Amino acid sequence: MGGRILSGEHWGVLGGTFDPVHFAHLAVAEQVRETLDLTGVLFLPAAQPVHKPNATVTPAEHRLRMVELAIAENPCFRTSHAEIERPTPSYSVDTMEELVAERPADSFYFIVSAEALAELPGWRQPWRLLELCPLVVVPRLGYALPAEGWFDEHFPGQRGRFVFVETTHLGHSASDIRARVAAGRSIRYLVPSVVEDYIRENRLYMAND
Repeated sequence: MGGRILSGEHWGVLGGTFDPVHFAHLAVAEQVRETLDLTGVLFLPAAQPVHKPNATVTPAEHRLRMVELAIAENPCFRTSHAEIERPTPSYSVDTMEELVAERPADSFYFIVSAEALAELPGWRQPWRLLELCPLVVVPRLGYALPAEGWFDEHFPGQRGRFVFVETTHLGHSASDIRARVAAGRSIRYLVPSVVEDYIRENRLYMAND
């Protein structure tokens, strides 16, 4: 795991493919950190997303490096290599089991979008995940939050384990960014300049590469 986390702290955990990391990821992490008064946020790049087994994903070392570059100026942000280094498929519940076991004095808050929340019943051991940490739900453009009855249907008695944080509604999309690069279009103001430079220098997402 990159960076040391001191005991007795409160950390958000933001997982994702980060292909590439963009300003919406960073804004969500910062606004959740501020709203919940967290020590910081761990960025957790996935190896091969289990919900996209056939997707073509940029090699993990590139995605990890882009995250490291993007968060370098924020002392409250750290990266975790836990899922990238795991030889088996990466599930959020397994990662949180490891984090809680490694840092029993710390508390963690797993950050998900409204889109991911709708898919939560199909995740691996979602009830166990809720036992390990509260889920912080943030909005995503184009996706409505479920009605109250959804929680009673899928997670009865667990409504208190969901924390809703209203963050800025940014419509950034990693797939759109990749498409823009492939088409030779600008991604300025969509990703940090250091990430834009890294993409260009390593010829990521470019057509015919």
